[in-house]
Amino acid sequence: MEPIRYFNRHTNSLETEQVYGEGFLRWSYGNPLGGISLNAFVKRPFFSAWYGRRMSTRKSAARVGPFIAEYGLDPEDFAEAAGTYASFNEFFYRKLKPEARPVDGDERSVVFPADGRHLGFARASEIGGVFVKGQKFDLPALLGDAELAARYANGALVLSRLCPVDYHRFHFPAAGVPGETRLIEGPLFSVNPIALRRRLAYLWTNKRTVTELVTERCGRVICMEIGATCVGTIQQTFTPGVAVRKGAEKGYFGFGGSSTLTLFEPGAVRLEADLLENSARQIELYARIGSRMGHSA
Repeated sequence: MEPIRYFNRHTNSLETEQVYGEGFLRWSYGNPLGGISLNAFVKRPFFSAWYGRRMSTRKSAARVGPFIAEYGLDPEDFAEAAGTYASFNEFFYRKLKPEARPVDGDERSVVFPADGRHLGFARASEIGGVFVKGQKFDLPALLGDAELAARYANGALVLSRLCPVDYHRFHFPAAGVPGETRLIEGPLFSVNPIALRRRLAYLWTNKRTVTELVTERCGRVICMEIGATCVGTIQQTFTPGVAVRKGAEKGYFGFGGSSTLTLFEPGAVRLEADLLENSARQIELYARIGSRMGHSA
């Protein structure tokens, strides 16, 4: 299979993703025997809960140092010293120093809600290809609400994919007042392109959460988190009804890869050119939380 390539905004170069657990992913989603295992065990919440418990033991903390070395993470960004984490999971949803992720200061801008590889589309209803040609979002299934989906069908959509090597806290893309979070239960398939190239529908069958953010400049923004294999935990850390600043923490994922999805009302936001141009070629744009995703129209 072809490698996963993405364009890195910060280095201005096309890069190849170093996939955590690549062999297992390709076997599970590309081999008939792997498919049997996938549907019998891997997609089920108990599998992710079991693996999550393993990553929360004191013994798992021994994985932290080798992981940092293998994937080239910079401990200087961490809010706590690398040797202080009691488990691998505690390290996984670590906090960063504020200066490690500066938030774009333009009052009209909206920012990426997470470190990751992003796809952006000017109109959700006109998406012609996600990872491969012809795959489109099923908004009613994704949101679990046909009336809500109709309101956002012609608005901008941004899918942000987090790899296991990424910072795994997610943030608000704009200032505003968030409402209560709605949980939609589901299985936990992988959200890696190895899986999504075969079936994009994993995004709207997986466990996911929906929060509405009421903003002054960008209307009502839908902020979603999508669980994945080995991500049994989507933890919200904000307080509903209390105003938040742009870039404020919203929550975090437990161990594993995962995604966030941001939806805007029609005409509310114009996405950045490099995001749109790369997405039109089914190439993800790597950018960090706090960097500009678009601006209010």
